Order: sequence, then structure tokens, then C-alpha cells
Amino acid sequence: MLLVIDVGNTNIKMGVYDGNKLVQSWRMSVKVERTSDEFGAVMGELFAGVGVTFDDIDGVIMSSVCPPINYTIEHACEYYIGIKPMMVGMGIKTGLDVKYTNPHEVGADRIVNSVAAYKLYGGPCIVVDFGTATTFNLISAKGEFLGGCIAPGIKSAMESLVNNTARLTNVELVRPASIIGKTTESNLQAGIIYGFTGLVGYIIDEFRRERGFGEAKVVATGGLSQLVQSGEEKILDIVDRSLTLKGLKLLYDANIAATGRQVKRHTNVEYRHRHAK
Repeated sequence: MLLVIDVGNTNIKMGVYDGNKLVQSWRMSVKVERTSDEFGAVMGELFAGVGVTFDDIDGVIMSSVCPPINYTIEHACEYYIGIKPMMVGMGIKTGLDVKYTNPHEVGADRIVNSVAAYKLYGGPCIVVDFGTATTFNLISAKGEFLGGCIAPGIKSAMESLVNNTARLTNVELVRPASIIGKTTESNLQAGIIYGFTGLVGYIIDEFRRERGFGEAKVVATGGLSQLVQSGEEKILDIVDRSLTLKGLKLLYDANIAATGRQVKRHTNVEYRHRHAK
């Protein structure tokens, strides 16, 4: 089985693959103060809920945009599973030709999502990730990562607005029936959701126009993508909530084929813990 881990700015997404089947996926909050033992305990509980043990895992791959927590997770995987995660970064085969001024500046999550979108849905494509930030990536028909742009995330924008005003409070993020609100709550909902729909639609149109990719598919991921897609005019062609996990699986398979399978340092972790005292 393969454990895939994506560390974002706000959440950690994890999934376990049995062959090509995603057995289960989970999401937990990023807590830099969490220890490797705490992370290992959480993993063990989540695995147990679907009948998976640490010894069932024979491969681990991880992407991260939160360096302060990387060592904790890597150490937890090494200690409890016996495998140091394959990290998405320098030296890993992606299959993309990154046309960035400094390729090392591109976030690992953007590369993973772009690999998945291109491999699964073809190019040219525009990849939109609705996370803490809203990222846009443009991939050519030849698999070139041509660049993109970064905008605030939907929740981040809402929190910034509320935190910097005296009388506005957080509201539920749902699309109101009309863009013309008659309450403060509906005004906020309309401004955030219709505003972001317009932002996303405009950027997509400009990506297509500037590069001449009129037929580029728009592949979106992230839970908040549904807020943009729920209107009458669909601007997202494909919404794939598991895009990042699928990308990690594709990257792991490609790199294992080139370098060989990860080797476990130990097995039967429960037995090892009992006899380590």
C-alpha cells in the first residue's frame, strides 16, 4: 500500500492507495507544535478505522508548502512505518517541462496538481486550486508548465475582511440567490462568492486569450471550488477533489519505476515498540 501526504498551509491531506484504488483519504489541520509521536498516533487511529496497519504501508510520498512541519512528519513516517517519505522537490521526475524563471520557486502542490491534471485530462489545461491561496497554473499540450498566478483564497479573503473591519462578522460561505443582497450577511456572501467567480472567470479567459489556448480545459480542486461552480454558468470543466492525491500517486509510480522501490527499515512496528523498553 502507498501512503500519500500533501501538507498545505492550513490542512494536511492524506490518502492510502491499494494498487490504483484510493482506499480512504483524510484531512487534518496543520499544527506545527504537534510532535512526531502525536502525528504517528493520529495516523494509527485513522488507519485502524479502515483496517490498515503501519506494516501494510510499503511506500510513502509527500509534498509540502509548510517547511516547519516537514521534519515532524518525516520522522513519524520513519519511526512508525519504517520508511522515509519520497519528497516532491528537486531531483524528482515530474514529466513536466517547467518554464519558470526559477523552477525551484514553484510550490510542490502546484507541480503535483499540474502533473495530475495533465496526465489524467490532457493539455492544454488550466489548473485551479481553491485553497488558502487560489492558484492558477497553465499547462501546454506538450506538458510545459508555462506559469500562472496566485490570488487570495476565498476563506482567506473573508477572514481578512472580517478581521480588518469593526462591524463585519464571519458568515456561512453559501451562494445567495441574488447578487444584490438586502442584509449584511447576504452582502458579504454575494461579494465574496460572486466576486471570486468573476475573478476566476476573468483569469481563465485571459490565460486562454494570451496563449491562444481557446480550448484549454479547466481542472479545479479544493473544497471551495463548488462555490464557484454552483452558478448557472459553469466555468470549471472538471472538479476533482482528489487531484493532489492522484498526482502524488502518479509521481510515486514514475519515480519508483526509475529508481526502485523504497526499502523499509523495519517491520512489525508494534512488536518493535514492545521490545524497545
